[in-house]
Amino acid sequence: MEKPAILVMKDIYYPIVAAVGVLVNLVTIIILCRRKCDLSKCISIYMVAMATADLLVVFINVIVGRIFNYQFPLSFLSYTTVCRIIIYIGSVNLDLSVWFTVSFTFDRFVAVCFQKLKARYCTARNAGVVITVFCFLSFLKNIRFFFAYEPEQIINKVQWGCQASVDFFSSPLGIAWVWFHSTWVVWLPFTLIVSFNCSTIGHILVANRIRRKLRGNRSDNRSDSEMENRRKSIILLFTVSGSFILLWLTVALSLVVTRLTSTNYYRGDRTAPGYIAYETGTCLKYLSCIQNPCIYVATQRKFREELKNVLKSPWAVIPRFVRKCRYN
Repeated sequence: MEKPAILVMKDIYYPIVAAVGVLVNLVTIIILCRRKCDLSKCISIYMVAMATADLLVVFINVIVGRIFNYQFPLSFLSYTTVCRIIIYIGSVNLDLSVWFTVSFTFDRFVAVCFQKLKARYCTARNAGVVITVFCFLSFLKNIRFFFAYEPEQIINKVQWGCQASVDFFSSPLGIAWVWFHSTWVVWLPFTLIVSFNCSTIGHILVANRIRRKLRGNRSDNRSDSEMENRRKSIILLFTVSGSFILLWLTVALSLVVTRLTSTNYYRGDRTAPGYIAYETGTCLKYLSCIQNPCIYVATQRKFREELKNVLKSPWAVIPRFVRKCRYN
């Protein structure tokens, strides 16, 4: 029987995402931890957190969940207990990847729109607190996954595989949970990111208009350093949050039509349009885990310079990075 095209595509696509995702996120973490990109500690912490969450998504969700589990169906990863743990950790990773992006967007929103609050909120300490709170909430929220899956089969009293519990997901509680999970991971972050960015855009346009009036119609070519720094910061913010929305949009729309989510498995026709739409959206969703390093290279001159230094002497950079992390 000929293999469906969507499955052939996944066999090729996920190994590429895994290889690129691990490399670019590790390099990003190393560069940001060197603190030579002219970024504030607050921004650096959020960016490191996003890169770390993306690295975990690539490792657990893509490499373990989408490659090893599929290629080695009878390995220890197929034990029901291990399978449940993988699903739980994978869901936590996706939550963190999404909400760290939202946190970064909100931090820049406060920094631009609320100058008095900026000094108190946009600090390294508060960034650490926000990241810790979302970690705790994500670990707590996804505990339900341990009870939402049952063994696919039992051989010699050993439970193998994981499948969504029909009793759970067809119950009112299960349906409510699926929609809550989908809202938490997709719709609420979308709404918040769009709202924060729209408010930020409006504030910037008004502030720039006022600043130009205050500076007057000068004929010289001297640049306004404050507006230039603001422009670079906003380019970084909008490219990160905007690309996140675009890459998650397909899976978000397919959710409305198919009601398929990462919390249950599809058991129907692999050539059905609904399944193809959802899997395509999932592929794009995981592509978002390698987008940020590409954005940093495209928008941040200092990041590009540090990337060149790392690529020129990787064996010299890594030991210094390890020593610095050990003593900090």
